[in-house]
Amino acid sequence: MPFKAISSPYLATFDGSFQYGDFPTVPEKIAKKKKLKSKLAKEINKLSTLQRVMYADNRYSLLLIFQAMDAAGKDSTIRSVLSGINPAGCQVFSFKQPTTEELDHDFLWRTNKCLPERGRIGVFNRSYYEEVLVVRVHPDILDSQQLPNHIPRADIWDERYESICNLEKHLVRNGTIILKFWLNVSMEEQKNRFLSRLKEPSKHWKFSAGDIRERGLWNDYMQAYEQAISKTSCSWAPWYVIPADNKPYMRLTVAKIIRQSLESLDLEYPTVNADKKNMFKEMKEILEKSS
Repeated sequence: MPFKAISSPYLATFDGSFQYGDFPTVPEKIAKKKKLKSKLAKEINKLSTLQRVMYADNRYSLLLIFQAMDAAGKDSTIRSVLSGINPAGCQVFSFKQPTTEELDHDFLWRTNKCLPERGRIGVFNRSYYEEVLVVRVHPDILDSQQLPNHIPRADIWDERYESICNLEKHLVRNGTIILKFWLNVSMEEQKNRFLSRLKEPSKHWKFSAGDIRERGLWNDYMQAYEQAISKTSCSWAPWYVIPADNKPYMRLTVAKIIRQSLESLDLEYPTVNADKKNMFKEMKEILEKSS
């Protein structure tokens, strides 16, 4: 593999033994908020440097996938962790309800169009995993996907897990590093964040009545996450389950994993041959003599 999965207490296992209860929503030990923010600033600086080298190196791309229950902090984590990245080298896509055009293609089509180019960081705020999460919790959605009659509904989830794993393995073989983050917020913390959105006028725009309806299906979603992560956490495209009740800790952990993954690559600025070096020398002399 072109990179190594970073060792982490929250790295999902690859043997299918993942269970939601195995991972905490708050770590046992946690530093003070000020210290966490200071450490995050240092990680952001390192990421900025690594991203510039990756952009110049132009051999790898990085795909960051964020999945979570509502109010877990996906948007703020993406904003904070990538705040030092040159926008020219980063692309962020959010995937909501599929359009008519997207439904006329297979379930991976709309995300495949948005995969990062070599040298760039691509961010999926939700992703093709919605097709084995929200669609599994609401299987009636399949009725609008215009699937052929010969596709058995009973086997569709395992088939989609297989398609996802095959896609990710293909991408990694061709230079795309894939890191998948499940921001693991507790039901109690989600409640507090929803209440904050209702109490503060500046946060009203974030609230949707649909969020409350989905909250009522919490156990169904946890089962769907257990299945999806167990079936698709592979050595070449690992899942990281990040405690999300403490946002500063969550952001720092995500930043560390991204930084360590980039550092494990053989990134370097491109070198030039002797002919180009001679040409550069001539150009330098011409510029120095010009008015």
